Amino acid sequence: MQALRSYVCGRWISGTGTAQTLLNPATEVPLATASSEGVDLAAALDYARNTGGPALRALGFAERGALLQGMADALQDARDELLALNMANGGNTRSDAKFDVDGAIATLLAYAELGQALGAGKFLVDGEGIQLGRSPRFHGQHFSVPRHGVAVHVNAFNFPAWGLAEKAAAALLAGMPVLSKPATATAMAAHRAMQVIAEAKVLPEGALQMLVGAPRDLPALLGAQDVLAFTGSGGTGERIRALPNIIRHSVRVNVEADSLNAAVLGPEVAPRGDMYELFLKEVVRDITQKAGQKCTAIRRILVPRALLAAVKEDLVEMLGATKVGDPADEESRMGPLATATQLKDVLSGMERLQTEGERIAGKPGRLSEKGFFVSPSLFLIEGGTVVHEHEVFGPVASILPYEDTPAAIVARGNGGLVCSIYSEDTAFIEEAVAGLAPWHGRIYLGHPKIELSPGPGTVLPQLVHGGPGRAGGGEELGGRRALSFYLQRVALEGSRPVIQGLGKGGVA
Repeated sequence: MQALRSYVCGRWISGTGTAQTLLNPATEVPLATASSEGVDLAAALDYARNTGGPALRALGFAERGALLQGMADALQDARDELLALNMANGGNTRSDAKFDVDGAIATLLAYAELGQALGAGKFLVDGEGIQLGRSPRFHGQHFSVPRHGVAVHVNAFNFPAWGLAEKAAAALLAGMPVLSKPATATAMAAHRAMQVIAEAKVLPEGALQMLVGAPRDLPALLGAQDVLAFTGSGGTGERIRALPNIIRHSVRVNVEADSLNAAVLGPEVAPRGDMYELFLKEVVRDITQKAGQKCTAIRRILVPRALLAAVKEDLVEMLGATKVGDPADEESRMGPLATATQLKDVLSGMERLQTEGERIAGKPGRLSEKGFFVSPSLFLIEGGTVVHEHEVFGPVASILPYEDTPAAIVARGNGGLVCSIYSEDTAFIEEAVAGLAPWHGRIYLGHPKIELSPGPGTVLPQLVHGGPGRAGGGEELGGRRALSFYLQRVALEGSRPVIQGLGKGGVA
């Protein structure tokens, strides 16, 4: 059985003490062990700050983009191996494994392209210069420069490859070194990705490190120049933000947490029409893809009461046709949940939903003695509070009929990553967007004439990923916007010729 090691200070280090065992969630067969005990976390952070940071800051954006291209090429060469690990350790079907691995590669390529577009500059020139007084020589200008710290990335279990890549791409392009901490239970794909990148020698020493196993007191070691990006539960995000050093040093923290994402069907949509069929297809895909273990998955389905009977019948039929089984079986369309803890939480969450509504699709309980399998489940809920307060992080969604404005119902979720709207009624769309936009980081407007749309559940590197309130209040990706988390905006005030001269090293 493989023992996963951490990659810190330029070498692979084995953990000590009691290790966590990583399983195949379809068979519960042990695959690997991981421990971070004995790894010098302070030394790893210092190595990033003092070795990786200076090396990255010495490069221009185009050169940093070339590093990301090298990472993408290395992962592409190891794609089949990463897919296999994703299936074995993550419980993903091959299609779901591609969603993770290909998403990681595509994100790296997108930021490599952005680096080439930004060119040789090493920092960003923020806006136009400003004359500050009567004299045109008294000048002000904002710059955004790389911070002299380390970016610690704590990633979730559901996207081991993409989670690593999407956070690292923005940080490295901004000129900030990374210490990545994948979720231990599904770390095999992330660990192998780190091995591939290290073997390819495409990055400067200290630019990218990986801690495998428990994070221990890693967040408590961060200082004023460091940043922390966390994806996971809202409760853990709260505890991180409350750490004394995070407060004392004003450490930048980005949290992407729970999200009760909604899909809204417009009142004018006709059953069996193209918009209706698109709505059904994308809802079912979001419920079943990666066994519903996506932060962007649709949890609440808002349907006009006049369409309730049709939607209910069609979704029940489509979900019932989903073959659940071992991802090693090519006929399986949905694999197991990732861990025993996930299984326990999902079963408990479904019981909570059933106290407020009716299960109309799926079977209660686990589907087999071995493996963490559940059936895709659908609830019909009229009123209630649990559906707006608790995310069941699995293949579970609830239909909520509406009669007036759906935005008020969606807002009860207190902030989300994405809300999707399926309508061609311009007035309805305008009203819905106005009501939903303040509560979301992204709004997806479904339309059947858009070719090859990935749907609301796919996070695109060009658009912001994050959301207010329950969703964590954070913001990642968004093209050039992603760099701002890793840069310090500074205002220069003084002689116009001097400031303009300094600005020649940046990118407008």
